[in-house]
Amino acid sequence: MSRVLIVGAGLTGSVCACLLRRELADRVKIVVWEKSRGAGGRMSTSKSPINMSCTADLGAQYITATPYYSKIHKSFYEELLQHDVLKPLETTMEGMVFKDEASINYVTPSGVSSIAKHYLKESGAEVFFGYHITHVNRRGSGWEVCRKGGLPEQFDVVVLTMPVPQILQLQGDIGSLLKDSERQKLEAVSYSSRFALGLFYKAGVQISVPWAAKYVSNNPCIRYIAIDDKKRNLESDEFGPSVVVHTSVPFGLQHLEETLEEVQPVILQELQKVMPELPEPEHIKCHKWRYSQVTGSVADCPGQITLLSKPLLVCGGDAFTHSNFDGCVESALKVFQVLKSSL
Repeated sequence: MSRVLIVGAGLTGSVCACLLRRELADRVKIVVWEKSRGAGGRMSTSKSPINMSCTADLGAQYITATPYYSKIHKSFYEELLQHDVLKPLETTMEGMVFKDEASINYVTPSGVSSIAKHYLKESGAEVFFGYHITHVNRRGSGWEVCRKGGLPEQFDVVVLTMPVPQILQLQGDIGSLLKDSERQKLEAVSYSSRFALGLFYKAGVQISVPWAAKYVSNNPCIRYIAIDDKKRNLESDEFGPSVVVHTSVPFGLQHLEETLEEVQPVILQELQKVMPELPEPEHIKCHKWRYSQVTGSVADCPGQITLLSKPLLVCGGDAFTHSNFDGCVESALKVFQVLKSSL
């Protein structure tokens, strides 16, 4: 039985783990390492430390299924709808523009991280949070993988699904495995950067606006605001509302190297201009997305890149496709095809 390490508990990693379990359960032991405290990656849902029932999606906000992907990823959408992980978007999104009017938009009642959590649960994998990978070294017919503050562990197969710059920062044998052409492709990947703010309120607080989410076009800092519980059709006096604010990409780039403590007051000041009647929150969380969305993907590597066949080392994620639900699923399917043919 092969011991497979998947690095990253975002959507690509969790779907890949699920596919392994469903088709190769008798051949693999699946382990997932995630450096954060929870699953989801950029599909992140945060909880108020004061009221754990009050949550906010600080990363991806909703899922848009185009007619093309609704067809080729039909089984994925049907499964998530059947388990109530996804539900159709029913509320008003002001300023939302889509190229294809036939697209269907979905929200996640339990938060967007529930998508990754669903697939991780289905995978039966051993999942470890707070495991920050640092080194990957070839050892005989397998891999020795190191993490911060932990002992090295041995694996037969390694799958890396974190952002490409983090792959390039890994120490050990990664550098020697990369051909010059592969390194150039990976180094050419580009990402947008932005900040996200989550505002959490006490139960019973009312935020009276006619929309669930709004795209802002006339502010240098703020690009998007969501009344997050309303967006997810979860309005209840029991939970307390939450508000999500995403900054514009130029603002994110301008302030990228500043601390959260420096940037948070600037965002709040601009938010006051856009929503002057907004009540005082009970708790605020500010998050920096250094690698928000892929703006330039890996060239000529649809879905994955295999750095070594024996022992197998594969890289996947939205950097090899595009930054949305379907891009991550597409990459997971391509990675799984490589794993299946090898195992």
